[in-house]
Amino acid sequence: MNTVRDVIRLFEEWAPPSLAVEGDRVGLMIGDWNQPVTKVLTTLDVTEEVVDEAVKNGAELIIAHHPLLFRPIKSLDVANGQGPVIEKCIKHDLTVYAAHTNLDIAPGGVNDMMAEALGLTNTEVLAPTGEDQLYKLVAFVPESHAEEVRQAVGDAGAGYIGEYSHCTFSASGTGTFIPGDGTDPFLGEQGKMEFADEKRMETVVPHSLRKKVEAALTAAHPYEEPAYDLYPLALPGEPYGLGRVGELPEEMTLDAFVEQVKKSYDVPFVRVVDGKTDRIKRVALLGGDGNKYWQQALSKQADVYITGDIYFHTAQDAAMDGLTMIDPGHHVEKIMKKGVQKEMQSRSQGLLQVEWVASDLSTEPFRLA
Repeated sequence: MNTVRDVIRLFEEWAPPSLAVEGDRVGLMIGDWNQPVTKVLTTLDVTEEVVDEAVKNGAELIIAHHPLLFRPIKSLDVANGQGPVIEKCIKHDLTVYAAHTNLDIAPGGVNDMMAEALGLTNTEVLAPTGEDQLYKLVAFVPESHAEEVRQAVGDAGAGYIGEYSHCTFSASGTGTFIPGDGTDPFLGEQGKMEFADEKRMETVVPHSLRKKVEAALTAAHPYEEPAYDLYPLALPGEPYGLGRVGELPEEMTLDAFVEQVKKSYDVPFVRVVDGKTDRIKRVALLGGDGNKYWQQALSKQADVYITGDIYFHTAQDAAMDGLTMIDPGHHVEKIMKKGVQKEMQSRSQGLLQVEWVASDLSTEPFRLA
């Protein structure tokens, strides 16, 4: 049976904690890494009602976007605040894990889900927080298996240069080695020098795919101990970060776009800050509270900036600079519930015997009155 550790190890291949912004609280909130898991519930927030839902569904693990313990607690009062939620999780052996800004930033994460819902194309990062360090992978492969290894590492994500995939360079040479006692060499005999016709295969690998590519190389390589080098490059890597900027398939009026936002994000209303244009083509967005990034949206020449929790003075400043803004609320990040469920169901195929379920509950704290 799979454990919490197994599930989270696979999840973090997609949204590693290293992507989270400094000071964010991500990772295990409550529970046991070794707890067996058969069902995972995805949710935006961990409330008492969501915990009840998890128990009812037979889930042992909750993966939430908003960290339950974002603000440190000094005492645990089980009658007030977060106390009842924490108590119920412990009582029912529920493990709680949070993926916050790392899931916002990850390719295919919350911001990409929001961009996809609007049909945006040619997307790029709004506010870069880092770049995916590039590495040079140099592998030495017997000529008989060179194509097999080349295909395996390319399929694992190595060799991307711009819009080209599976990019490699090869040169022929001679590899030498002496198999030691206890070895079972693919070529040669124990204690004797072997001269092998090999290919030196070079390619590039982003840091985020290092482990996956190394595993693919090892699996496809015929040697017991594959010889390869991996070293960092000074070339710029693919930037990653918060928010996305993209283009609509066709220009729209602001009024029509507002209706599309409401429909795409399943919200009854939005707040609109009028800028200098009522024609929308280039869209910037950032799930959650993106107040401090409106100037990046302006510098990216966005016609409109979509984010939640827009402050009064932020709205005034943006309007004076001509930027149209739309606030659909913080809760539109609920898109991650089904998004994570779908992504992880796909990633789990053949690897985990786990069912993924998206929470049916709304954790929106506001109501219209």
